[in-house]
Amino acid sequence: QVQLRESGGGLVQAGGSLRLSCADSGRSFGSNAMGWFRQAPGKEREFVARISTTGGLTSYVDSVKGRFTISRDNAKNTVYLQMNSLKPEDTAVYYCAAKRGSYIAGVGTADYNYWGQGTQVTVSS
Repeated sequence: QVQLRESGGGLVQAGGSLRLSCADSGRSFGSNAMGWFRQAPGKEREFVARISTTGGLTSYVDSVKGRFTISRDNAKNTVYLQMNSLKPEDTAVYYCAAKRGSYIAGVGTADYNYWGQGTQVTVSS
């Protein structure tokens, strides 16, 4: 079973940084592709970043390239999203997601089997 729990959200000024964490309490974390998504009020949930099971393959939505970094620690069953140079338009609820038993998952919400409950990130101008 995959159970995901995000943490690390909060309120930050534009230009600041936050690091989100997503811990998986299950036993199969190292076999699961992981991703981060976000959803702003009134908008659809959108892809932010993804990472392969080994961490060797990552990709990002264009709007966060060069500012966000996804990583994972399989020994700690945790995936991270380091967010630097934050902008007000990054304000959203951020969700981590897992695709069980897959090396890498796609960029659509339907590509993932499991979701966390989300953590709020608010960037003030």
